Amino acid sequence: MATILVVDDDAHIREVIHYALAQEGHAVELAGDGAAAWTRVQAGGIDLLVLDVLMPGMDGLTLCRRLRATEDGGPPIVFLSSRGEEFDRVLGLELGGDDYLPKPFGPRELVTRVNAVLRRARRASPSGAAAADARIAHGAVALDTARHEASVNGVRVELTVTEFAILRTLFEARGRVLTRGQLIDSVRDADTHITERTVDTHVRRIRAKLRPHGLDPIETVHGLGYKAAAPPT
Repeated sequence: MATILVVDDDAHIREVIHYALAQEGHAVELAGDGAAAWTRVQAGGIDLLVLDVLMPGMDGLTLCRRLRATEDGGPPIVFLSSRGEEFDRVLGLELGGDDYLPKPFGPRELVTRVNAVLRRARRASPSGAAAADARIAHGAVALDTARHEASVNGVRVELTVTEFAILRTLFEARGRVLTRGQLIDSVRDADTHITERTVDTHVRRIRAKLRPHGLDPIETVHGLGYKAAAPPT
């Protein structure tokens, strides 16, 4: 069970989502705008946001930017929007969303996607004995899978759940080329939709976050996919 905050200015949509997620066993809280959601997330205890893009006042994209700029990066986000064009989907992911569902949507599909993001987040944070060997180093970049933290020479770099999973998969492949399809399989559950364009979007975001540190740990292999670049010597 997870605590999920549903943020939408449409009361009917909030109630539909509340019912669907509560039936799945999740604890569901509701907010009618971005400002209220920001206050609630700052109080802690939220595992995931279902976040509408178009809202009066602070919209979903603005809230996402604010959350991703915080020290811990905020919880995973599943965006909802009546604007389902590819540009809007990509923009939501570029800003740090973990999935994007256009309206109108089926409650069952929403529940499936929410559960997939939650499972991926939990896999990124092992506990117990697994946490003892949870550090993956690749040159100056270190991934702590127990805490879901990335750093460069000890300096924290905020990555979303999906960005972290992609980078971890590439590092663990030890220089082998992975196709976009293989990366999709490694970071998504089989029942969750993700396109090859989405993989490219997440890779661009990883590069943008590590480039200020003088690093690009991902090498594009044209016509094939991606691999972890050899660390600079």
